[in-house]
Amino acid sequence: MIESLPRIAVVEDNEDLREELLFYLNHKGFPAWGTGSAESFWKLLHRQDVDIVLVDLGLPGEDGFSIVQFLHELQGYGSIVITARGDQQDRLRGLNLGADLFLVKPINFAQLADALVQLNRRLKHGATTESRAAEPGWQGWSLSPSGERLLGPGGKALPLSRQESALLSILLTSTNQVFTRQALHDLMFEHAAEPDLHRIDVILSRLRQKARREDVLIPIRTIFGRGIVFAGSAG
Repeated sequence: MIESLPRIAVVEDNEDLREELLFYLNHKGFPAWGTGSAESFWKLLHRQDVDIVLVDLGLPGEDGFSIVQFLHELQGYGSIVITARGDQQDRLRGLNLGADLFLVKPINFAQLADALVQLNRRLKHGATTESRAAEPGWQGWSLSPSGERLLGPGGKALPLSRQESALLSILLTSTNQVFTRQALHDLMFEHAAEPDLHRIDVILSRLRQKARREDVLIPIRTIFGRGIVFAGSAG
């Protein structure tokens, strides 16, 4: 059976980029439509079908963060942030609000098309935040509002350093998504002069040692050759 492509909406106020994206997506067979503001997007959403929304952050009026948050609350939609604002704070905020991916301009259109197909598969197989919450190893896990503790099933709480909290914030927002060490480093230490992937291993090792001392089994797995994932069994 031929896999159907997701329906795409592009919310981008740069008309040239919006038209380039729509031309490319339509050429590749994606049903796609676009608009330049959040306000017009909400009006069109009632009349146009969509599975995944590409959202620019720097929109006139209502910004892209509010779109991501509301789509997440509505459920049933995928969202990908496309922005020139690639600092760590914006990345974490976008992911915490429910974005499935965070891409920094200039966008590689071919990679974007692949990402849309992969995200559509995840959505079709129920890999939304709501369904992930019912999976073993996800249900009952969260960060405290301050981010200073990891809260686990049964009321256990594990104190966290700032870097441990940042790492878990990324992994918990995208459970069952494998992150390479490079991706985690880019999210956590974007302004580092030289990439040092060993920092991720050090943070993870200390977190696991602390968890063992406190008798807390955190479901973080290291997948050889791929990366790190918050998944269904402790690792």
